[in-house]
Amino acid sequence: MNVLLVEDDLELCVSLSRVLSSRGFQVVCCSNGLEGLAFARRHSFDAVILDLGLPGIDGLELLQRLRDGNGSVPVLVVTARGAVGERVQGLEAGADDYLSKPFDVEELAARLKALVRRSHGVEELRCATLRIEPGSGLVFRGALPLDISGREFALLKALMSRPGQAVAKEDLHRAVFGQEVPVSPDAVEVLVHRLRKRIQGSGAALITLRGLGYFLVDEAASDGAASA
Repeated sequence: MNVLLVEDDLELCVSLSRVLSSRGFQVVCCSNGLEGLAFARRHSFDAVILDLGLPGIDGLELLQRLRDGNGSVPVLVVTARGAVGERVQGLEAGADDYLSKPFDVEELAARLKALVRRSHGVEELRCATLRIEPGSGLVFRGALPLDISGREFALLKALMSRPGQAVAKEDLHRAVFGQEVPVSPDAVEVLVHRLRKRIQGSGAALITLRGLGYFLVDEAASDGAASA
């Protein structure tokens, strides 16, 4: 994801760029409000991180000008200004989210990804503590990334894309292998066996439904429904 960071604290710019880059973001930094506005208008970004206290023009004016020009890029305002009135001003000027300094970088990254997902109309796929981030294509078990192969990922995504439904073995075969030939007839069963091991401890169970296919279920939700 391409992110524009408009922040006049150069030390913060450098540290944020380093951390976000390690999490899959490509970051362009600007330290001046006018320069940031020009970059936001001329280039395509997935999100903007915007400080309010900027030289040139301040963050609120930058945001208002950007929105007046029909700029729709998601904007996360990050500032030391913590007063409720100033947060409201930022949101009314067109900010999509707000984070006060000091902040946790992990929260910043999570909010950025959520903004991008909403702007693209794409939501995370979830089952119990498993989730697939559509932007990065990463699989998480809780907060930890899951070590998973490409074919295991394709299998898991096919199952999570159809919550509450049995997915036929033939459909899973197409989702994982496409038109690849030759493929062993029991290749899907082998992947299912591997995937079950990968997702242990997630609260999600991969169930075999004889003659129907496979089913991914949230064990806690299933137990609650059974007891009700």
